[in-house]
Amino acid sequence: MLAPHDSSRPGTLPPSRTEVVLESLKHAILTGELKPGQALVETELAERIGVSKTPVREALKVLAGSGLVVMLPYKGGAVRMVDEALARAVYDMRLLLEPVAAGRATLSRLALDAAGAALDAADHARDAADRSLANRAFHRALYAGCGNPLLVKALDDLRDQTALVSSVAWARQPSWEQEAREHREILAAAAAGDATLVRARMRSHISAFVARNFPENEAE
Repeated sequence: MLAPHDSSRPGTLPPSRTEVVLESLKHAILTGELKPGQALVETELAERIGVSKTPVREALKVLAGSGLVVMLPYKGGAVRMVDEALARAVYDMRLLLEPVAAGRATLSRLALDAAGAALDAADHARDAADRSLANRAFHRALYAGCGNPLLVKALDDLRDQTALVSSVAWARQPSWEQEAREHREILAAAAAGDATLVRARMRSHISAFVARNFPENEAE
């Protein structure tokens, strides 16, 4: 049974019903509880989560916008299938944009602390979903200060699809310990203010993931 996933933090306002459903569905997709290609029937999901259909419908719209769900004419929603074409498309975009954004970012102490906290959260994650989302928070902390809102938006739009691809890849070949070490190396370069090294390590990090998981189409 799908259970509401509590992602709230102490001292914050209680999430809306749609937000609760959204996090529950996202978590179920990223852990594989909801399988790639599985139909998402509003009435069934509402009953399993214990809510009305309205927040489920709204949450599915958000998930479709972020790329975790596909909406099919006359059939409703389904969990997005992860194939090599999707993974390559997502990581090719990241490889083109993220090293540049991270290298341009001016990181405050607050941003560096946020990146470090995200890595700690990833190290202590309960499952692949929480770990993948914590990793996405780390990456965003590094690129959000690049000074180009269009670049930030383009990378933000890839966050959930990146989380989905990484979760599926980890299910086949767990590699988060290696990626955690690479994250620490990127953060060390950022803390030292070495933009050239940040770009190089970020590019190497993204390329290494592709090489491990999609070797026949290794990124150039």
